[in-house]
Amino acid sequence: MTKRNDYISWDDYFMGLALLSSKRSKDPSSQVGACIVDSRSNRILSVGYNGLPRFCSDDEYPWTREGDSMETKYFYVVHAELNAILNCRGANLEESRLYTTLFPCNECAKAIIQSGMKQIVYLSDKYSDTDIVKASKRMLTSAGVEFYRFETDIDCLNLNFK
Repeated sequence: MTKRNDYISWDDYFMGLALLSSKRSKDPSSQVGACIVDSRSNRILSVGYNGLPRFCSDDEYPWTREGDSMETKYFYVVHAELNAILNCRGANLEESRLYTTLFPCNECAKAIIQSGMKQIVYLSDKYSDTDIVKASKRMLTSAGVEFYRFETDIDCLNLNFK
């Protein structure tokens, strides 16, 4: 018997984990997931999704996108990339690779740079025309962090719990 040939690539695997992590988000409009991987050994260091900080009730804070700023989600939600960094709990992120379902904002870019990550693989760049993402790309480029859009031949991965 020979090994099977239809296994998924490392990139498919790690982006799949980022996508699966995004399913934990309670955000009704944007579910984002992230997975941080040691580039040398392909070891998973952390995962995260966008949500409220620990001990802040999902039922007591707003999830709306528009209106009075104190009544929108933007002051309260921790982004998936930052959550993955904070969830790492002491692992060295130097030279690591981040898989994320949405291109990181400028604030997450700062944390990515400061943590020593060297590569970002992203699925969507739907806010590429915003100043936030333009600033993010400027800082990432200056800091020598590579980023590229995720590409795969796979349309869908199915998980079957039965």
